[in-house]
Amino acid sequence: MTVQLIAASPIDGPMALRLLAILASASLTDNILLARFLGMCPFLSLSRQVRSAFGMGLAVIFVTTCTVWINWLLYAHILLPLEPYGLPADSLKLILFIVVVAAFVQLMEMLIERISTRLYYSLGIFLPLITVNCAILGAALFMTTSVTDPAKHYGGLDSLVYGFGAGAGWFIAIMLLAGVRSRIKEDSIPPALRGPGITLIIAGIMAMAFVIFQGMIKL
Repeated sequence: MTVQLIAASPIDGPMALRLLAILASASLTDNILLARFLGMCPFLSLSRQVRSAFGMGLAVIFVTTCTVWINWLLYAHILLPLEPYGLPADSLKLILFIVVVAAFVQLMEMLIERISTRLYYSLGIFLPLITVNCAILGAALFMTTSVTDPAKHYGGLDSLVYGFGAGAGWFIAIMLLAGVRSRIKEDSIPPALRGPGITLIIAGIMAMAFVIFQGMIKL
């Protein structure tokens, strides 16, 4: 049996339009953070400064793009084919996905430490915590459900584009919040709403703006 590492899904329609629809849905209309509310902890904590938000956003894009595609490959071409022989694919996929994500996070951590020590220390504990970022795991789990769903059954190229779109959507959300927070003057905010309070209000308004478009492009 030939394993296609980059294979198009059997969904009807031109490939370019299908991939564009997946990208637009993953990053905008079905934003993994503001529409599905995954990955909120680093989103709220690292949006104080634009520089930290930018670095974390790029890290999430890289890790999500690579791990979603690799996890799709492992699930579709290793775990599922071995399931008839007694391998519990659904039970093992979470462990496998976390191991793959952890390996890429370790690689990213070493790269950031060499490139920018200041960014490395500004990200702090949240950089290794990408390993258990529910946005990255959620994107990978979404693609595994598409493998067994006859109505979707995305291929490798689809999973690669979706992973990039999910990471880009997270990047867009944290950069928007960081931009707003950097312009807010604490003195003009009531004391009870300073810090987490005003941050949650801003995030809620942003989420409402994104949720309006949810479902316009169905994956």
